[in-house]
Amino acid sequence: MEIILLERIEKLGGIGDIVSVKDGYARNYLLPNKKALRSNAANKKVFEANRAKIEADNAARKSDAAKAAETVNGVQVVLIRQSSNSGQLYGSVSVRDIVEALHEAGHTVVSKAMIVLERPIKTLGLFDVRVSLHPEVAVTVQVNVARSPEEADLQKDGVDVMASMFEKDEAGFTEDYDPNAEPGEIVTEEAAPEAEAE
Repeated sequence: MEIILLERIEKLGGIGDIVSVKDGYARNYLLPNKKALRSNAANKKVFEANRAKIEADNAARKSDAAKAAETVNGVQVVLIRQSSNSGQLYGSVSVRDIVEALHEAGHTVVSKAMIVLERPIKTLGLFDVRVSLHPEVAVTVQVNVARSPEEADLQKDGVDVMASMFEKDEAGFTEDYDPNAEPGEIVTEEAAPEAEAE
């Protein structure tokens, strides 16, 4: 289906471009969300008549998004989740969780539709998530997934919590050793000082 774009859409084109897309994409997403018009003679005339207004509205939305981007860009949100000893989460972090955390931090301009999560977050760690405030304005927020606020602080400082948890204990456990003991004999507290005295 051929359509006329009413706003810039990534990987398709800019305002006024006539592009060909799959019918389902046009009918289910672009047309109901007022992002495009069907490409026919009547709609082309309507678009050309309203082009200046459409471009002005887009410029206003873009400047609002740019102002919001200054406050949202680089924000770090902490999400406390339960996980296994290997760092795998019980469940995953969803777009809704990220939006709720941003709203709690005071960034209410972000909605679920603006979050671009390439793959679900299923492990502990720091993740960069893209937020598309406007088709031409995108920022990055950092999602810090940890088991506790203390771990979140460590991760923020660059410590790999999972690696440090499994580091070899250098002090180690040393067992009292009696060279004269029979194999399998348990060292008792009384016997140990005698062995040291000999």
